[in-house]
Amino acid sequence: MAVAHLLPVFGLFLRCRGIQIMQISRAHMAVHSLVAGTVILSATVFAEAIDTKRSGQIVSKTDSGAAEKSLLTVTSDYIIGPEDILEITVWKNADLSKQVQVRPDGRISLPLLGDISAVAKTPTQLVEEISSGLKAYMENPTISIIVKEVNSYQIYVLGEVNHPGKFPLKSKTTLLQGITVAGGFTAMAARNKIVVFRFAKDGEGLTKLKASYDDIVVRDGSNQNIELKPGDQIVVPSETMVVLPSR
Repeated sequence: MAVAHLLPVFGLFLRCRGIQIMQISRAHMAVHSLVAGTVILSATVFAEAIDTKRSGQIVSKTDSGAAEKSLLTVTSDYIIGPEDILEITVWKNADLSKQVQVRPDGRISLPLLGDISAVAKTPTQLVEEISSGLKAYMENPTISIIVKEVNSYQIYVLGEVNHPGKFPLKSKTTLLQGITVAGGFTAMAARNKIVVFRFAKDGEGLTKLKASYDDIVVRDGSNQNIELKPGDQIVVPSETMVVLPSR
């Protein structure tokens, strides 16, 4: 009889223990879910952090490129050079408006005017020349010129240097700096017979400038260490070159 009376009590005890076990199991499941959620959240945050870092690297590269290009900002005294791309607009005349690239010979071609020399001129000077030419065909022409692309800021270093070739100008550069960019003189270089060929101010032909390394460095010839201009051609001859006397 005592056992029979105790059975309901024992059953109630087991049911209570079962509830506690279920509650504990649910609590464990909740903890596991919380931990899993935290892990997933952490992974997501970590992935986002990596993406942000990568994005930051891309932005920084873009900013660096923009900063580099900003050195070539076109100002009012910008000198047009070969391979520059110009957008020439004649107000209320779409047929005469044109986008042109300055040819290697320094000229551009325009309707009615034909070939015009553009190198060694500022956009303002070129506007005045085009406007003057169009006055024969229309009254008070209004011209605007935008330098769309700067491609002429290049120098050419030839002859007895270690790395001859074409080099971009990204800031003010002197003759010695230009030779340094080309790797410096070779053992056979006639360093006191440097020649720089430069477009003339009117864009017609080339002027010839001479410089001596020893004069620049040893003697008082710093004025020979000229500031290079777009399109300059630096020639460093060899000591073995035979120079014939002029007739």
